[in-house]
Amino acid sequence: MNILIANDDGVFAPGLQALAHALAPLGRVVVVAPESERSGFSSALTLDRPLRPIQISPDVWAVNGTPADCVYLSMNGLFDFEFDLVVSGINSGANLGDDVLYSGTVGAAFEGRLMKQPAIAVSMAGQNVRSYEHPKDYATAAQWVHDFIAAGLPVLPPRHIFNVNIPDISELQGSKITYQGRRSQSKPITSHVDPRGRQVYWIGLSGEAVADPQKGLTEIESDFFAVANGFVSITPIQMDATNYEILNTLQAQFSK
Repeated sequence: MNILIANDDGVFAPGLQALAHALAPLGRVVVVAPESERSGFSSALTLDRPLRPIQISPDVWAVNGTPADCVYLSMNGLFDFEFDLVVSGINSGANLGDDVLYSGTVGAAFEGRLMKQPAIAVSMAGQNVRSYEHPKDYATAAQWVHDFIAAGLPVLPPRHIFNVNIPDISELQGSKITYQGRRSQSKPITSHVDPRGRQVYWIGLSGEAVADPQKGLTEIESDFFAVANGFVSITPIQMDATNYEILNTLQAQFSK
């Protein structure tokens, strides 16, 4: 099996290195990742300048672009062979609920949604994750991904991916199939004056998780709930964002 690994934390990120090491027994692992951090780029593609892939070691490439650029290039001519699976991560921080709209980790996985097997976005959730600087800090999460793939990936409909969030704890409680939760409104922006007297702004922090249960899902919890209780969250998400429940109602209104 040919496995493509990408991320949004950059080609030298410890989470990516841990993931590549853990998946090596499953087949050929090729890393194609941004040359520096590209968090928050979602599924953006670079269209205003050429991309320059640089091989920095065997089967490891750095790209001056976004996470989605890395997967797009890899699937469309950078290599003379095809990939069977795309795994994006391990991200240093959670991608839960509304986070998936902005996540470069999820964006890279979505770019690989047409693989023979489902693409996977993997993030590690915890208070101190962003301070981790060594691949061993991600070893437990990386081994979980290995076992998840080795056991045989569940079949998803076309244009779907798995969004996986792994708690940063010493002993996982298991895994849960979850739905995508919601956050409350983001925190306000913060305004400052820089040393040259110019007004600058920082984007506010993410809002808190909304605890309201999803209607009709009596036995399935949200991704936030799973991670908060020590479980790996596995959420199937899709490209098609159409709200089919209201299509007929809207059609009737517009046809009057």
